[in-house]
Amino acid sequence: MQRPITSFALDQEAHWTATLSCGHLQHTRHNPPISERPWVLSEEGRASRIGTELDCFRCDHFEMPDGHAPYQRTPDFNHDSVPASLRKSHSTKAGVWALIHVVSGSLRYGVEPPVQLDQVVTPEAPGIVVPELLHHVEPLGDVEFYVEFWKSL
Repeated sequence: MQRPITSFALDQEAHWTATLSCGHLQHTRHNPPISERPWVLSEEGRASRIGTELDCFRCDHFEMPDGHAPYQRTPDFNHDSVPASLRKSHSTKAGVWALIHVVSGSLRYGVEPPVQLDQVVTPEAPGIVVPELLHHVEPLGDVEFYVEFWKSL
């Protein structure tokens, strides 16, 4: 999935990493002949790449970024109280991740392309919501669940 670069920073080994809008970090080394990125060596070069998109393989694999923590949660919902807005396609904002926690029962969690997913969420397996991806939920019988929202610390 393509994500825009929002900033750059040096890692512990003095290699440049790009921070993507999703919160993931991605190395942007200039290491010829493996990777040709001479622009990363200057402040002007890095600044010229802000907003440029990189492929975020961690978003493709529904991996929550490091350095994020919960900041808000919904009330508990059940089969009868699930808001219509959650049953139809919707998304979180840039940088906002979420975990769907099922307390009892099960819930179908569908994610639309570009990263398609059809998952049954249970108490043992929460659903991970990637920022800006259209998704929806569908109760599978009696269910109780809530959504916990996460952002960068």
